[in-house]
Amino acid sequence: MNITVIGGGSWGTALAHLLARRGHRVVMLLRDAGLAGEISLRHENTRYMPGRALHPGLAATTDPEKALPGAEICVLAVPCQHMRAALRSLASLVPARAVPVCASKGIEASTLSRMSAVVAEEWPGQAESYAILSGPSFAAEVLDGKPTAVVLGCADPSLGETLREAFSSELFRAYSSTDVTGVELGGAVKNVIAIAAGICDGLDLGHNGRAGLITRGLAEICRLGAAMGARGATFMGLSGLGDLVLTCTGDLSRNRQVGMRLAAGQSLEAIAASMRMVAEGVKTTEAVCALGGILGVELPIAGALFSVLRKGASPADMVRELMTRTLREE
Repeated sequence: MNITVIGGGSWGTALAHLLARRGHRVVMLLRDAGLAGEISLRHENTRYMPGRALHPGLAATTDPEKALPGAEICVLAVPCQHMRAALRSLASLVPARAVPVCASKGIEASTLSRMSAVVAEEWPGQAESYAILSGPSFAAEVLDGKPTAVVLGCADPSLGETLREAFSSELFRAYSSTDVTGVELGGAVKNVIAIAAGICDGLDLGHNGRAGLITRGLAEICRLGAAMGARGATFMGLSGLGDLVLTCTGDLSRNRQVGMRLAAGQSLEAIAASMRMVAEGVKTTEAVCALGGILGVELPIAGALFSVLRKGASPADMVRELMTRTLREE
């Protein structure tokens, strides 16, 4: 298939390599000409994935008129807070038959929109074929050929079957699900819980504390999902429990690292300035708390984390707030 990957960060690069290795014709659409040349000629992304060789058939360009015509799948690997602007700039060039597969996990803070809604508004012709790829998948491990399992949320089961065949290989197994809302929310909200888990680890609260936080975090994801029409079973799968456990425990998790650094006394501004790649959970925390307020869903972990991120509360205050809440049945 002809596949265009929009975005040249770690995850976009890993997926482009994976798809090229699968035998597809893949071109990456980037903003940086130097990086595009490096990927096309040297087959390496030294900015985000240094030291890892990319498939020699992978090409990259900064010219949308070269990257988009003929595309059958457009993998959207742009940070969620910049997704709308990227899609809008390319709307006139995207082929009518192109299937958008979102690979970014988050909620647009300014509108509280999931990426499916952003795509529907900016690329209305692609709304019915939209898919979301989510699950426990660190980019570096995918590039290193570690076994990985993900899920593709797509409302059309036949298209979901086609997509899972396109993405899957002997080392990358893709399932499909028609619960687009659930797959999107699981991937987005787990980043919020991962920052809180990083705070727990940074404060050396032990395995008990982290396990408790992950479990109650999953309960928050399920409550919000139910209020938004998602299926509860989805959150027991790869885009829910699977991605939540990985992001809350893995050292490669950017969101967990943000929490650990907050616990060490660093400011959010300093952390953000030093990170080359975006930690989606920071902005998603704001959106999740706003959605919880609108829908009347209780989200104590997200709320306590918001107090740390935006209201000046200390990480220790967050823990105290959560541990002294009114006792109740589970």
